[in-house]
Amino acid sequence: MILGKTLGLLLFSAGEAPGSPLDVNPGLIIWTLVTVALLLIILKKLAWKPILNSLNERENFIRESLEKAEKARIEAEKLFEQNKENLKKAEAEAQKIIEQGRQYADKLRDQILEDSKQQAKRMIEEATQEIERKNAEAFSKLKDQVADIAVSAAEKILRENLDKEKQVKIIAKYLEDLSKN
Repeated sequence: MILGKTLGLLLFSAGEAPGSPLDVNPGLIIWTLVTVALLLIILKKLAWKPILNSLNERENFIRESLEKAEKARIEAEKLFEQNKENLKKAEAEAQKIIEQGRQYADKLRDQILEDSKQQAKRMIEEATQEIERKNAEAFSKLKDQVADIAVSAAEKILRENLDKEKQVKIIAKYLEDLSKN
């Protein structure tokens, strides 16, 4: 291809006047072609393979980097999705634990209230029984005292065997003493 262009340029410039910028020197063209051909051969032997190898290595490196980047992106997306799922599970678990805590607290509160009611009921029953026992005791003592007083009064009345007016005075005095005690 280069050779074809060079020949075309030679033919075109043959009609020009000598010394013009388009003046063609066939010897110079041949030596230029030989030099360029030798340069290409030398470059092919010495530099072309390393350049191609370098380009191939660069291409492989870029391809591998892109593949690694794609794999890393896919892995990152998987991890992101996995983390989202783990977060959802953790939130669900936290809600479940909170709900269980509420239920436990409600049950505990109800149990404490029930226990308190039972204890209060038991205390009221015990207090009522104690009051009834004390009342019965007091009534029994009062009954005994009244009986003792009646016997005592009857004894005094029988001993003194007084008239009706003195008996009324003695009973009134005795009742007055009782009310003071």
